[in-house]
Amino acid sequence: MAKTNIDYAVVGQHPLSSKRVLSDELISLQGPMTKSRYSKQRRVIKYYDEERQKTLTFLTNNIKLADATIARIYQWSRWQIELFFNRIKQNLKIKSFLGTSKNAVMTQIWVAMCYYLLLTHIKYQIKYGFSLLQFSRVIREMLFERKALIDILTLNRGRLKMGREEPIQAALF
Repeated sequence: MAKTNIDYAVVGQHPLSSKRVLSDELISLQGPMTKSRYSKQRRVIKYYDEERQKTLTFLTNNIKLADATIARIYQWSRWQIELFFNRIKQNLKIKSFLGTSKNAVMTQIWVAMCYYLLLTHIKYQIKYGFSLLQFSRVIREMLFERKALIDILTLNRGRLKMGREEPIQAALF
């Protein structure tokens, strides 16, 4: 969805293909930073959503697709995108991205997904009875213990606590 304070100039219009589409304008961005970063023309499509009785404004760089198609893509895919990022935050434990480039974001997502899938696979293979969150916590807490992973994961909670009380390294005298 487009922000309401975008500084732009209308340079043309596309013909409307649906009664729900209120306007389909070809624009160029006017802000000093945005003009230098985004020199190509964009489209602003205003669409009336009858279900929610709300006017939605979409900003896109796709000049070729029909306005109603773009509106449907944004309207329905937007929720899927929201769910995707919600799942990333909950399951992959990504609270913020370490970098801002596309490569940095994609690398962080792929590493988190590999970790999540690996944990899920191990949990399934050893028939671990607790939740994936609990499993992740056990792995994190026992990461520097000098014990075999399979031994740690097959312990019950009582024996797991007893295992933590053993010293990691012999004391030096």
